[in-house]
Amino acid sequence: MSRTRLEADSIGVMEVPADAYYGVQALRASRNFPITGTKLHPIFIKNLAQIKKAAAITNAEAGVLEKNVSDAIVSACNEVISGKLREEFIVDAIQGGAGTSANMNMNEVLANRSGEFLGDTKGSYLKVHPNDHVNMAQSTNDVIPTAGKLTVLDLLRPLVSELSRLEATLSDKALEFDDVITMGRTQLQDAVPVRLGQIFHGYASMVARDRKRIEKSFREMYSVNLGGTAVGTAVNVSDFYFSHIVPVLEKITGYPLKQADDLFDATENLDGFVTVSGTLKTCAIDLSKMCNDLRLLSSGPKTGFGEINLPAKQNGSSIMPGKVNPVIPEVVSQVAFHIAGHDTTITMAAEAGQLELNAFEPVVFCNLFDSISTLEKAVTTLIDNCISGITANREHCRELMESSAGIATALCPYIGYKSAAVIAKTAVKTGKSVRSLVLEQRLLTENELEQILDPYLMTGLSTSNKNTIKKAI
Repeated sequence: MSRTRLEADSIGVMEVPADAYYGVQALRASRNFPITGTKLHPIFIKNLAQIKKAAAITNAEAGVLEKNVSDAIVSACNEVISGKLREEFIVDAIQGGAGTSANMNMNEVLANRSGEFLGDTKGSYLKVHPNDHVNMAQSTNDVIPTAGKLTVLDLLRPLVSELSRLEATLSDKALEFDDVITMGRTQLQDAVPVRLGQIFHGYASMVARDRKRIEKSFREMYSVNLGGTAVGTAVNVSDFYFSHIVPVLEKITGYPLKQADDLFDATENLDGFVTVSGTLKTCAIDLSKMCNDLRLLSSGPKTGFGEINLPAKQNGSSIMPGKVNPVIPEVVSQVAFHIAGHDTTITMAAEAGQLELNAFEPVVFCNLFDSISTLEKAVTTLIDNCISGITANREHCRELMESSAGIATALCPYIGYKSAAVIAKTAVKTGKSVRSLVLEQRLLTENELEQILDPYLMTGLSTSNKNTIKKAI
Protein backbone atom coordinates (compact mmCIF):
# COMPACT_ATOMS: atom_id res chain seq x y z
CA MET A 1 0.00 0.00 0.00
CA SER A 2 1.39 3.41 -0.98
CA ARG A 3 2.64 5.55 1.87
CA THR A 4 1.86 8.75 -0.03
CA ARG A 5 -0.86 10.23 -2.16
CA LEU A 6 -0.62 12.88 -4.84
CA GLU A 7 -2.36 16.20 -4.32
CA ALA A 8 -2.29 19.27 -6.52
CA ASP A 9 -2.77 22.97 -5.90
CA SER A 10 -2.25 25.97 -8.16
CA ILE A 11 1.52 25.72 -7.62
CA GLY A 12 1.86 22.08 -8.63
CA VAL A 13 1.71 18.46 -7.45
CA MET A 14 3.15 17.14 -4.19
CA GLU A 15 3.32 13.82 -2.42
CA VAL A 16 1.34 13.93 0.84
CA PRO A 17 1.51 11.18 3.48
CA ALA A 18 -1.32 8.78 2.65
CA ASP A 19 -2.80 8.76 6.14
CA ALA A 20 -2.56 12.53 6.72
CA TYR A 21 -5.70 14.59 7.16
CA TYR A 22 -3.82 17.72 6.12
CA GLY A 23 -3.28 18.30 2.41
CA VAL A 24 -0.97 19.81 -0.14
CA GLN A 25 -1.37 23.42 0.92
CA ALA A 26 -0.61 22.74 4.57
CA LEU A 27 2.37 20.58 3.65
CA ARG A 28 3.75 23.22 1.30
CA ALA A 29 3.36 25.86 4.02
CA SER A 30 5.12 23.72 6.62
CA ARG A 31 8.12 23.55 4.29
CA ASN A 32 7.99 27.24 3.38
CA PHE A 33 7.84 28.45 6.99
CA PRO A 34 10.25 26.49 9.22
CA ILE A 35 10.39 29.58 11.43
CA THR A 36 9.78 29.04 15.15
CA GLY A 37 9.18 25.31 15.51
CA THR A 38 6.00 26.30 17.36
CA LYS A 39 2.76 25.14 15.80
CA LEU A 40 -0.60 26.87 15.96
CA HIS A 41 -1.88 27.46 19.50
CA PRO A 42 -4.29 24.64 20.46
CA ILE A 43 -6.96 27.13 21.54
CA PHE A 44 -6.58 28.96 18.22
CA ILE A 45 -7.12 25.62 16.46
CA LYS A 46 -10.25 25.05 18.54
CA ASN A 47 -11.61 28.46 17.62
CA LEU A 48 -10.89 28.00 13.91
CA ALA A 49 -12.96 24.82 14.11
CA GLN A 50 -15.76 26.66 15.91
CA ILE A 51 -15.89 29.21 13.09
CA LYS A 52 -15.99 26.45 10.46
CA LYS A 53 -18.79 24.78 12.41
CA ALA A 54 -20.77 28.00 12.54
CA ALA A 55 -20.24 28.53 8.81
CA ALA A 56 -21.38 25.00 7.92
CA ILE A 57 -24.53 25.38 10.02
CA THR A 58 -25.32 28.83 8.60
CA ASN A 59 -24.69 27.84 5.00
CA ALA A 60 -26.98 24.81 5.40
CA GLU A 61 -29.69 27.01 6.89
CA ALA A 62 -29.20 29.40 3.96
CA GLY A 63 -29.86 26.51 1.58
CA VAL A 64 -26.50 26.73 -0.19
CA LEU A 65 -24.82 23.72 1.46
CA GLU A 66 -26.29 20.22 1.42
CA LYS A 67 -27.46 19.08 4.85
CA ASN A 68 -25.45 15.85 4.83
CA VAL A 69 -22.28 17.74 3.93
CA SER A 70 -22.96 20.32 6.64
CA ASP A 71 -23.56 17.57 9.21
CA ALA A 72 -20.31 15.83 8.25
CA ILE A 73 -18.34 19.09 8.54
CA VAL A 74 -19.94 19.81 11.92
CA SER A 75 -19.00 16.31 13.16
CA ALA A 76 -15.41 16.84 12.04
CA CYS A 77 -15.38 20.25 13.69
CA ASN A 78 -16.63 18.75 16.95
CA GLU A 79 -13.73 16.29 16.93
CA VAL A 80 -11.20 19.10 16.49
CA ILE A 81 -12.94 21.23 19.11
CA SER A 82 -12.69 18.33 21.57
CA GLY A 83 -8.92 18.14 21.02
CA LYS A 84 -8.64 15.39 18.42
CA LEU A 85 -6.48 15.52 15.27
CA ARG A 86 -4.13 18.12 16.78
CA GLU A 87 -1.09 16.46 15.21
CA GLU A 88 -2.60 17.24 11.78
CA PHE A 89 -2.06 20.98 12.21
CA ILE A 90 1.49 21.26 10.95
CA VAL A 91 1.99 24.88 9.92
CA ASP A 92 4.22 27.19 11.92
CA ALA A 93 2.68 29.85 14.16
CA ILE A 94 4.55 32.56 12.22
CA GLN A 95 3.87 32.34 8.50
CA GLY A 96 3.53 34.54 5.45
CA GLY A 97 0.20 35.06 3.77
CA ALA A 98 -1.89 36.67 6.52
CA GLY A 99 -2.80 33.25 7.94
CA THR A 100 -3.94 31.57 4.71
CA SER A 101 -1.79 28.56 5.54
CA ALA A 102 -3.47 28.15 8.94
CA ASN A 103 -6.91 28.55 7.37
CA MET A 104 -6.18 25.99 4.65
CA ASN A 105 -4.63 23.56 7.12
CA MET A 106 -7.99 23.61 8.94
CA ASN A 107 -9.98 23.41 5.70
CA GLU A 108 -8.02 20.37 4.50
CA VAL A 109 -8.23 18.51 7.80
CA LEU A 110 -11.97 19.07 8.07
CA ALA A 111 -12.57 18.20 4.40
CA ASN A 112 -10.71 14.92 4.66
CA ARG A 113 -12.27 13.95 7.99
CA SER A 114 -15.83 14.88 6.98
CA GLY A 115 -15.25 13.17 3.63
CA GLU A 116 -14.51 9.96 5.54
CA PHE A 117 -17.88 10.26 7.27
CA LEU A 118 -19.47 10.29 3.82
CA GLY A 119 -17.43 7.36 2.50
CA ASP A 120 -14.75 9.31 0.65
CA THR A 121 -10.99 8.69 0.81
CA LYS A 122 -8.36 11.15 2.00
CA GLY A 123 -7.21 13.52 -0.68
CA SER A 124 -10.03 12.98 -3.17
CA TYR A 125 -12.18 15.90 -1.95
CA LEU A 126 -15.04 14.68 -4.14
CA LYS A 127 -17.72 14.84 -1.46
CA VAL A 128 -16.29 17.58 0.73
CA HIS A 129 -13.89 20.12 -0.76
CA PRO A 130 -11.62 22.34 1.44
CA ASN A 131 -12.48 25.54 -0.45
CA ASP A 132 -15.91 24.92 -1.94
CA HIS A 133 -17.53 23.44 1.16
CA VAL A 134 -15.49 23.94 4.35
CA ASN A 135 -14.44 27.48 3.40
CA MET A 136 -17.80 28.42 1.86
CA ALA A 137 -18.71 32.13 2.34
CA GLN A 138 -15.40 32.75 4.12
CA SER A 139 -11.99 34.24 3.53
CA THR A 140 -8.78 33.91 5.49
CA ASN A 141 -9.19 37.64 6.06
CA ASP A 142 -12.32 37.32 8.18
CA VAL A 143 -11.74 33.83 9.62
CA ILE A 144 -8.25 34.36 11.02
CA PRO A 145 -8.84 37.67 12.88
CA THR A 146 -12.09 36.31 14.31
CA ALA A 147 -10.31 33.17 15.55
CA GLY A 148 -7.61 35.39 17.00
CA LYS A 149 -10.12 37.42 18.97
CA LEU A 150 -11.87 34.33 20.31
CA THR A 151 -8.51 32.92 21.40
CA VAL A 152 -7.57 36.13 23.19
CA LEU A 153 -10.89 35.98 25.07
CA ASP A 154 -10.33 32.34 26.02
CA LEU A 155 -6.82 33.06 27.28
CA LEU A 156 -7.71 36.24 29.13
CA ARG A 157 -10.35 34.62 31.33
CA PRO A 158 -7.94 32.49 33.40
CA LEU A 159 -5.51 35.43 33.58
CA VAL A 160 -8.22 37.67 35.03
CA SER A 161 -9.12 34.93 37.49
CA GLU A 162 -5.52 34.70 38.68
CA LEU A 163 -5.25 38.47 38.98
CA SER A 164 -8.36 38.43 41.18
CA ARG A 165 -6.69 35.79 43.32
CA LEU A 166 -3.50 37.85 43.54
CA GLU A 167 -5.52 40.90 44.54
CA ALA A 168 -7.22 38.91 47.32
CA THR A 169 -3.91 37.46 48.54
CA LEU A 170 -2.32 40.91 48.72
CA SER A 171 -5.37 42.24 50.55
CA ASP A 172 -5.04 39.43 53.10
CA LYS A 173 -1.40 40.36 53.62
CA ALA A 174 -2.40 44.01 54.02
CA LEU A 175 -4.63 43.01 56.94
CA GLU A 176 -1.99 40.70 58.41
CA PHE A 177 0.66 43.42 58.32
CA ASP A 178 -1.55 46.35 59.31
CA ASP A 179 0.10 46.67 62.73
CA VAL A 180 3.68 46.42 61.39
CA ILE A 181 5.27 49.88 61.49
CA THR A 182 8.30 50.50 59.30
CA MET A 183 10.02 53.39 57.60
CA GLY A 184 8.71 54.56 54.27
CA ARG A 185 11.28 55.53 51.68
CA THR A 186 11.35 57.85 48.71
CA GLN A 187 14.26 57.68 46.27
CA LEU A 188 15.65 54.93 48.54
CA GLN A 189 16.09 57.43 51.39
CA ASP A 190 14.20 57.48 54.69
CA ALA A 191 10.96 59.42 54.38
CA VAL A 192 8.13 58.98 56.90
CA PRO A 193 6.73 56.04 58.85
CA VAL A 194 4.33 53.70 57.09
CA ARG A 195 2.49 50.53 57.97
CA LEU A 196 3.62 47.46 56.05
CA GLY A 197 -0.05 46.72 55.56
CA GLN A 198 -0.49 50.00 53.72
CA ILE A 199 2.28 49.02 51.33
CA PHE A 200 0.58 45.71 50.53
CA HIS A 201 -2.79 47.39 50.24
CA GLY A 202 -1.25 49.66 47.61
CA TYR A 203 -0.13 46.59 45.69
CA ALA A 204 -3.64 45.12 45.89
CA SER A 205 -5.14 48.36 44.55
CA MET A 206 -2.65 48.36 41.68
CA VAL A 207 -3.53 44.78 40.72
CA ALA A 208 -7.25 45.58 40.90
CA ARG A 209 -6.74 48.45 38.50
CA ASP A 210 -4.78 46.25 36.10
CA ARG A 211 -7.47 43.57 36.24
CA LYS A 212 -10.21 46.08 35.45
CA ARG A 213 -8.15 47.52 32.61
CA ILE A 214 -7.77 44.06 31.07
CA GLU A 215 -11.46 43.29 31.55
CA LYS A 216 -12.33 46.51 29.75
CA SER A 217 -10.24 45.39 26.78
CA PHE A 218 -12.55 42.38 26.35
CA ARG A 219 -14.92 44.67 24.47
CA GLU A 220 -12.27 45.17 21.79
CA MET A 221 -12.47 41.45 21.06
CA TYR A 222 -16.25 41.11 20.86
CA SER A 223 -16.47 42.99 17.54
CA VAL A 224 -15.59 40.63 14.66
CA ASN A 225 -15.41 41.01 10.88
CA LEU A 226 -16.80 37.56 10.08
CA GLY A 227 -19.03 37.82 7.03
CA GLY A 228 -16.92 40.51 5.38
CA THR A 229 -14.78 37.91 3.56
CA ALA A 230 -11.74 39.28 1.71
CA VAL A 231 -11.82 43.04 2.28
CA GLY A 232 -15.17 43.78 3.92
CA THR A 233 -17.44 43.72 0.84
CA ALA A 234 -18.96 40.32 1.76
CA VAL A 235 -18.26 38.96 -1.72
CA ASN A 236 -19.53 35.36 -2.24
CA VAL A 237 -21.76 35.58 0.84
CA SER A 238 -25.52 35.04 0.86
CA ASP A 239 -27.70 37.60 2.57
CA PHE A 240 -28.83 34.96 5.06
CA TYR A 241 -25.25 34.00 5.92
CA PHE A 242 -24.19 37.61 6.28
CA SER A 243 -26.88 38.38 8.86
CA HIS A 244 -26.77 35.05 10.72
CA ILE A 245 -23.14 33.89 10.89
CA VAL A 246 -22.14 36.00 13.90
CA PRO A 247 -25.25 35.09 15.98
CA VAL A 248 -24.60 31.39 15.23
CA LEU A 249 -20.96 31.75 16.30
CA GLU A 250 -22.07 33.68 19.38
CA LYS A 251 -24.28 30.76 20.38
CA ILE A 252 -21.45 28.26 19.86
CA THR A 253 -18.82 30.25 21.79
CA GLY A 254 -20.96 31.85 24.48
CA TYR A 255 -19.37 35.26 23.91
CA PRO A 256 -21.48 38.39 23.24
CA LEU A 257 -20.13 38.84 19.72
CA LYS A 258 -21.27 41.47 17.26
CA GLN A 259 -20.51 42.00 13.63
CA ALA A 260 -18.31 45.07 13.22
CA ASP A 261 -20.15 48.20 12.14
CA ASP A 262 -17.47 48.89 9.54
CA LEU A 263 -16.16 45.65 8.04
CA PHE A 264 -13.49 47.46 6.03
CA ASP A 265 -12.05 48.96 9.19
CA ALA A 266 -12.28 45.64 11.06
CA THR A 267 -10.50 43.79 8.25
CA GLU A 268 -7.57 46.13 7.75
CA ASN A 269 -6.83 47.41 11.27
CA LEU A 270 -5.43 45.51 14.27
CA ASP A 271 -5.58 48.25 16.89
CA GLY A 272 -7.82 46.13 19.15
CA PHE A 273 -4.99 43.64 19.60
CA VAL A 274 -2.60 46.51 20.31
CA THR A 275 -4.97 47.68 23.05
CA VAL A 276 -5.01 44.24 24.68
CA SER A 277 -1.24 43.96 24.42
CA GLY A 278 -0.87 47.37 26.03
CA THR A 279 -2.96 46.37 29.03
CA LEU A 280 -0.86 43.22 29.43
CA LYS A 281 2.35 45.20 29.28
CA THR A 282 1.07 47.70 31.83
CA CYS A 283 0.07 44.90 34.18
CA ALA A 284 3.41 43.12 33.74
CA ILE A 285 5.35 46.34 34.40
CA ASP A 286 3.31 46.99 37.55
CA LEU A 287 3.96 43.47 38.83
CA SER A 288 7.67 43.80 38.08
CA LYS A 289 7.82 47.07 40.03
CA MET A 290 6.16 45.34 42.98
CA CYS A 291 8.66 42.51 42.69
CA ASN A 292 11.50 45.05 42.74
CA ASP A 293 10.08 46.24 46.08
CA LEU A 294 9.82 42.71 47.43
CA ARG A 295 13.45 42.02 46.57
CA LEU A 296 14.56 45.22 48.31
CA LEU A 297 12.39 44.70 51.39
CA SER A 298 13.67 41.14 51.78
CA SER A 299 17.29 41.93 50.90
CA GLY A 300 20.07 40.72 53.14
CA PRO A 301 18.70 39.13 55.15
CA LYS A 302 21.29 40.54 57.61
CA THR A 303 22.99 43.21 55.54
CA GLY A 304 20.02 44.57 53.60
CA PHE A 305 16.57 45.87 54.48
CA GLY A 306 15.49 42.54 55.93
CA GLU A 307 11.98 43.80 56.73
CA ILE A 308 10.14 40.87 55.19
CA ASN A 309 10.96 37.24 54.50
CA LEU A 310 10.14 35.64 51.17
CA PRO A 311 9.49 31.89 51.17
CA ALA A 312 12.67 29.90 50.53
CA LYS A 313 12.00 27.96 47.34
CA GLN A 314 15.39 26.62 46.23
CA ASN A 315 19.14 26.86 46.78
CA GLY A 316 20.47 30.19 45.63
CA SER A 317 24.03 29.33 44.78
CA SER A 318 26.26 26.51 43.63
CA ILE A 319 29.16 27.94 45.65
CA MET A 320 27.71 29.85 48.63
CA PRO A 321 26.15 27.48 51.19
CA GLY A 322 22.77 28.48 52.60
CA LYS A 323 22.20 31.33 50.16
CA VAL A 324 18.57 31.76 49.11
CA ASN A 325 17.59 34.07 46.26
CA PRO A 326 14.28 35.82 45.49
CA VAL A 327 13.72 33.60 42.45
CA ILE A 328 9.97 34.11 42.14
CA PRO A 329 10.10 37.93 41.96
CA GLU A 330 13.02 37.52 39.56
CA VAL A 331 11.07 35.34 37.15
CA VAL A 332 8.07 37.69 37.24
CA SER A 333 10.32 40.58 36.22
CA GLN A 334 11.75 38.49 33.39
CA VAL A 335 8.23 37.77 32.17
CA ALA A 336 7.60 41.53 32.20
CA PHE A 337 10.66 42.09 29.99
CA HIS A 338 9.40 39.32 27.69
CA ILE A 339 5.92 40.86 27.40
CA ALA A 340 7.32 44.34 26.79
CA GLY A 341 9.25 42.92 23.85
CA HIS A 342 6.14 41.21 22.53
CA ASP A 343 4.24 44.47 22.81
CA THR A 344 6.79 46.20 20.62
CA THR A 345 6.45 43.45 18.01
CA ILE A 346 2.65 43.65 18.10
CA THR A 347 2.73 47.43 17.82
CA MET A 348 5.03 47.40 14.80
CA ALA A 349 3.05 44.59 13.11
CA ALA A 350 -0.18 46.57 13.49
CA GLU A 351 1.50 49.66 12.06
CA ALA A 352 2.86 47.72 9.07
CA GLY A 353 -0.53 46.88 7.56
CA GLN A 354 -1.13 48.15 4.04
CA LEU A 355 -4.35 49.19 2.35
CA GLU A 356 -7.25 46.72 2.81
CA LEU A 357 -5.45 44.05 4.86
CA ASN A 358 -2.81 43.62 7.51
CA ALA A 359 -0.77 40.56 6.53
CA PHE A 360 1.06 40.33 9.85
CA GLU A 361 -1.62 38.82 12.07
CA PRO A 362 0.36 35.56 12.55
CA VAL A 363 3.18 37.29 14.42
CA VAL A 364 0.66 39.39 16.36
CA PHE A 365 -1.16 36.27 17.53
CA CYS A 366 2.01 34.28 18.26
CA ASN A 367 3.27 37.03 20.54
CA LEU A 368 -0.06 38.04 22.06
CA PHE A 369 -1.09 34.50 22.97
CA ASP A 370 2.31 33.97 24.56
CA SER A 371 2.06 37.23 26.51
CA ILE A 372 -1.27 36.21 28.02
CA SER A 373 -0.19 32.67 28.87
CA THR A 374 3.17 33.60 30.38
CA LEU A 375 1.63 36.41 32.42
CA GLU A 376 -1.00 34.06 33.79
CA LYS A 377 1.65 31.51 34.81
CA ALA A 378 3.81 34.24 36.34
CA VAL A 379 0.90 35.46 38.45
CA THR A 380 0.13 31.91 39.58
CA THR A 381 3.66 31.23 40.79
CA LEU A 382 3.85 34.70 42.36
CA ILE A 383 0.78 33.94 44.48
CA ASP A 384 1.52 30.35 45.41
CA ASN A 385 5.29 30.48 45.79
CA CYS A 386 5.83 33.99 47.10
CA ILE A 387 3.06 36.34 48.26
CA SER A 388 1.07 33.84 50.29
CA GLY A 389 4.15 32.86 52.31
CA ILE A 390 5.63 36.30 53.05
CA THR A 391 6.26 37.05 56.72
CA ALA A 392 7.29 40.29 58.42
CA ASN A 393 10.23 40.92 60.73
CA ARG A 394 8.12 43.05 63.03
CA GLU A 395 10.67 44.09 65.63
CA HIS A 396 13.31 44.89 63.05
CA CYS A 397 10.81 47.09 61.18
CA ARG A 398 10.00 49.03 64.34
CA GLU A 399 13.67 49.45 65.21
CA LEU A 400 14.39 50.87 61.77
CA MET A 401 11.51 53.32 62.10
CA GLU A 402 12.48 54.49 65.58
CA SER A 403 16.14 54.93 64.70
CA SER A 404 15.42 56.92 61.56
CA ALA A 405 15.67 60.69 61.37
CA GLY A 406 12.70 60.57 59.02
CA ILE A 407 10.23 60.82 61.89
CA ALA A 408 11.36 64.42 62.30
CA THR A 409 8.93 65.25 59.51
CA ALA A 410 6.10 64.77 61.98
CA LEU A 411 7.54 67.58 64.11
CA CYS A 412 7.26 70.26 61.41
CA PRO A 413 3.73 71.44 62.33
CA TYR A 414 4.81 71.88 65.97
CA ILE A 415 8.42 73.17 65.97
CA GLY A 416 8.72 74.38 62.36
CA TYR A 417 10.55 73.00 59.34
CA LYS A 418 13.90 74.68 60.19
CA SER A 419 14.12 73.31 63.71
CA ALA A 420 12.96 69.87 62.55
CA ALA A 421 15.67 69.87 59.87
CA VAL A 422 18.34 70.67 62.46
CA ILE A 423 17.09 67.81 64.64
CA ALA A 424 17.15 65.40 61.67
CA LYS A 425 20.68 66.35 60.63
CA THR A 426 21.95 66.08 64.19
CA ALA A 427 20.33 62.67 64.55
CA VAL A 428 22.09 61.41 61.42
CA LYS A 429 25.44 62.91 62.47
CA THR A 430 25.44 61.79 66.10
CA GLY A 431 23.41 58.62 65.92
CA LYS A 432 21.10 59.92 68.62
CA SER A 433 17.37 59.44 68.24
CA VAL A 434 15.07 62.27 67.19
CA ARG A 435 13.10 61.77 70.37
CA SER A 436 16.12 62.20 72.67
CA LEU A 437 17.35 65.31 70.81
CA VAL A 438 13.97 67.02 71.05
CA LEU A 439 13.85 66.33 74.79
CA GLU A 440 17.44 67.49 75.28
CA GLN A 441 16.66 70.80 73.62
CA ARG A 442 13.33 71.04 75.47
CA LEU A 443 11.46 71.74 72.28
CA LEU A 444 8.55 69.55 73.37
CA THR A 445 7.57 67.62 76.46
CA GLU A 446 7.70 63.85 76.65
CA ASN A 447 3.92 63.68 76.74
CA GLU A 448 3.65 65.82 73.62
CA LEU A 449 6.22 63.66 71.85
CA GLU A 450 4.29 60.52 72.77
CA GLN A 451 1.29 61.90 70.95
CA ILE A 452 3.14 63.37 67.96
CA LEU A 453 5.50 60.43 67.39
CA ASP A 454 2.95 57.71 67.97
CA PRO A 455 3.93 55.53 64.97
CA TYR A 456 0.47 54.20 64.30
CA LEU A 457 -1.06 57.69 64.34
CA MET A 458 1.72 58.98 62.09
CA THR A 459 0.68 56.47 59.44
CA GLY A 460 -3.02 57.25 59.47
CA LEU A 461 -3.81 60.41 61.41
CA SER A 462 -6.78 62.45 60.27
CA THR A 463 -6.66 66.25 59.92
CA SER A 464 -9.06 66.69 62.82
CA ASN A 465 -6.82 64.69 65.16
CA LYS A 466 -3.77 66.66 64.05
CA ASN A 467 -5.52 69.90 64.91
CA THR A 468 -6.50 68.53 68.33
CA ILE A 469 -2.89 67.68 69.20
CA LYS A 470 -1.62 70.99 67.87
CA LYS A 471 -4.06 72.94 70.06
CA ALA A 472 -3.05 70.89 73.10
CA ILE A 473 0.58 71.81 72.51
